[in-house]
Amino acid sequence: MNRLKQDAFLHAEKRFVPYIMSGHPNYESSVEIALMLERAGAAALEWGVPFSDPLADGPVIQSAGDYARARGASLHKALEGAKEARARGLSIPMILFTYINPVLSAGADEVLDRMQDAGMDGILIPDLPFEESGPLREAAKARGISLISLVAPSSRTRMKKISREGDGFIYYVTSLGVTGTRENFSENLQNSIEEVREAADVPVLAGFGISKPEHVSFFHSIADGVIVGSALVSCISERAERLEDQNTREAALNEIEAFIDDLTSKQKG
Repeated sequence: MNRLKQDAFLHAEKRFVPYIMSGHPNYESSVEIALMLERAGAAALEWGVPFSDPLADGPVIQSAGDYARARGASLHKALEGAKEARARGLSIPMILFTYINPVLSAGADEVLDRMQDAGMDGILIPDLPFEESGPLREAAKARGISLISLVAPSSRTRMKKISREGDGFIYYVTSLGVTGTRENFSENLQNSIEEVREAADVPVLAGFGISKPEHVSFFHSIADGVIVGSALVSCISERAERLEDQNTREAALNEIEAFIDDLTSKQKG
């Protein structure tokens, strides 16, 4: 059952998709955060895997990954956490965000089999070129898992081909470089995103640098949804010690939920 292909996601309005690092600040609290994000209205969840050389990640997510790895987080634990989140009632689509080296090291078939067992719906690998993704795409598809494609402003010559073959959704990268919060975005984004939407048969979600209610509102007006990573991970990092303590975790979770509510407030109005 691929939840990315069901009506609840396909026909949702103003999709909000948060990214969090599995195992950050620890295993238990990352599962709790995932469950809270569904309650807060997330349409899907990107479940990050800590990695030693995350080429697409900015300093906030790199730091969160280092923090999680120091506490035992790994691809293996990320898949365990996804399965636990499902067992505890998480029902929104769940996308594994990882890099190609951990997948190859563990074995692609092994990773996909465990994703299927955990009830995951998609996998996103930012350092896997589209032109080299065919075998993994087919292996994922055979298990009912979508390999999510990224489209960047610099890939106009490849944009339509990537968009036409999109599965689950298209991740439109709003700016060049690594992840991280930003103040401004290119004025040409609207036309570029519209081209992708015309070519794609799946929703087009905008991500990279979206960190304010104004950003969320703007991208909801020109895309099919938004992905927020660094701003949320930063919010979690600021509460890491309290999240690790069972006595203070609930209050910290409530503060993160309030942050999400503020971030998406303009889309609710």
